Amino acid sequence: MEAPDEGSLELYEQVLDELQLLRPGIASKKMFGMPSLMIAGKPFAGLSGEDMIFKLSGEAHARALALPGTKPFDPMGGHPMKAWVQVPPEHSELWPDLAEEALHSHLAEHQT
Repeated sequence: MEAPDEGSLELYEQVLDELQLLRPGIASKKMFGMPSLMIAGKPFAGLSGEDMIFKLSGEAHARALALPGTKPFDPMGGHPMKAWVQVPPEHSELWPDLAEEALHSHLAEHQT
């Protein structure tokens, strides 16, 4: 997996800071060799090379995939992860909103 560049890492940190203001308990930890945004030990977004990846569902997933240059996240090649979308830095202005949508999707999925 490609290491993040400095610019993308800074943007990732900004997204992390914004989310931590909204919801305590969000952490950044390495998972699958990349910085990952996590809550309760489960990832909902991360940084793969220059791109952010987000675990999305429903309309948010469709909207993200409609952005030019986005694609399903496929870390192993040939086996894309269904819910995860890889969003390039050309859309970094959308990363905070996508991260928030991924968080809300994650929380809804794990409510009991």
